[in-house]
Amino acid sequence: MSKEEYLTALHIDSKQLQQLLSEYWKAYSDYTHWQFWMVLFLFIAPLVFVYFFIDRKRIFEVFFYGYTVNMLWSFIDTMLLRKGLFIHNYFLIPSLPSATNMTTSLLPVVFLFVYQYCTNRQRNFYLYTIIVSAIIAFGFATIEEKVGFVSFYGSMNQFYIFLIDIGICFTSYWFTIFFLRLKENAFANN
Repeated sequence: MSKEEYLTALHIDSKQLQQLLSEYWKAYSDYTHWQFWMVLFLFIAPLVFVYFFIDRKRIFEVFFYGYTVNMLWSFIDTMLLRKGLFIHNYFLIPSLPSATNMTTSLLPVVFLFVYQYCTNRQRNFYLYTIIVSAIIAFGFATIEEKVGFVSFYGSMNQFYIFLIDIGICFTSYWFTIFFLRLKENAFANN
């Protein structure tokens, strides 16, 4: 198959996939289903929580950490979805990634509050992250699976979610520390 034939096939398949997603959403995940409202709640509630409880003195630092968690989880979730290992069965709208409520809101907010709490109170960030990751992976993700909000395929399971959470949170923490040091050095040199 030539490059043009591949691109044409990908375009056609992409349009067909979007059509299937739209049909599925209308049948099982639109605003007439309780699952839609739960997904919407899991998207909005954490953002409202952030508005009231974010440390406004460190807002850019804390948001940088949360944004990094958001981006890394979004990338990994996309990879897991494309490999057919981890599927979110309900979503806000078909044109958004299926895990928008989780990767853009709930997980980044939970972990940015872990970061904020630990750095404000000189607690062990690594320990708290491991504990919260375990609660999310073995508690929340298990409930999501039992209720039918997510499906695991192949070798994917809650243990891998736990490891992914830890990897993402630690990486986000290291990025944040790195950029804070860059900022400190810039101010020290001026």
